[in-house]
Amino acid sequence: MERITAHDGATITVHSIGCGPGVVLVHGGGVTIDVYARLAQRLSDQLTVHLYNRRGRADAAPRTEPYTLDEDVADLAAVLEHTGARSVIGHSSGGFIALKAALRLPIDRLALYDAAVSIDGGFPADWLDAARAAARDGDIARSMAITSGGINTHSAASRLPLGVRVALCRAFLCTPIGRTMGGLLPTTLDESCQIHQHDGPAEMWSEVTAQVLLTYGAAGPPYYANINAELARALAQARVLPIARSGHDGLNRAPRRLIAPLEEFFTRGLSPCSQAGPN
Repeated sequence: MERITAHDGATITVHSIGCGPGVVLVHGGGVTIDVYARLAQRLSDQLTVHLYNRRGRADAAPRTEPYTLDEDVADLAAVLEHTGARSVIGHSSGGFIALKAALRLPIDRLALYDAAVSIDGGFPADWLDAARAAARDGDIARSMAITSGGINTHSAASRLPLGVRVALCRAFLCTPIGRTMGGLLPTTLDESCQIHQHDGPAEMWSEVTAQVLLTYGAAGPPYYANINAELARALAQARVLPIARSGHDGLNRAPRRLIAPLEEFFTRGLSPCSQAGPN
């Protein structure tokens, strides 16, 4: 664990594991780096994985209000500079941040999993106002139910009556992960607003020069397949890889069918772990 200084003087705590080429993980909304422990462990035989909690979570500094994604991009820049890594993994809203960062920062290789990027309205947002209103009223269970239903359009649970979904979310909020996600829900909604506000044609990402591996859970929300197809057409060096039998949490679960292509993507042409020190 190392503590580094962000552009505004705030402290960023970087947790690193493994050896070999360095890769920085930008985690998704509503969670901390704890849920990526299995991913980091399984990649650590070939890669040095650097994880840090984004602002407002766990050991991270508070967010600056009002929130903009520029702060997240600047923090990622500080972590890349400190570690010397030029490879990034981004998940969900972290994938959106990582892709935005790739327009500005020296990122050579970028792997995205279910990147929450809105292409021509393709990322659902019609649930957002109602979820934010419920959160402002202090009804986190209702806000969570609306959010989950709006995002998980493929799920049978999303078609249940709202009252039933609220009751399920109240029970979920009694679990450790539920308490974490509930506490971070306003942050998640802020990030969702940023994603919606940055909607546009896929060509807006065409200046990304990094090699990009666009992965998504084939058993997850179906709109990610369309988003990745559009991004692949716009990016100069990109390929799409659906991960069979995986949902939105596939990166956290880190099955071998995802780990193997990530290892190959990030180590291709570079020194193996036995020869390369941590980056």
